[in-house]
Amino acid sequence: MKMLITLIGLVLILEGLPYVASPEAMQRWLRQLTEMNSDSLRIMGIIAMTAGFSLCFVALKSGLLD
Repeated sequence: MKMLITLIGLVLILEGLPYVASPEAMQRWLRQLTEMNSDSLRIMGIIAMTAGFSLCFVALKSGLLD
């Protein structure tokens, strides 16, 4: 459980970092996101999920988290 809470905290830090570092660029980027096609966003989400799953799988199988 400690690892899960730590990982959630790290995700929140990484998610918030662009907003702190460059809020104007994030606003532009979010405007562009609202104009994108839903199918493109879905494909980007699938790619991101697959990459995340692959990283977790490799980390767990390689013993990096032991």
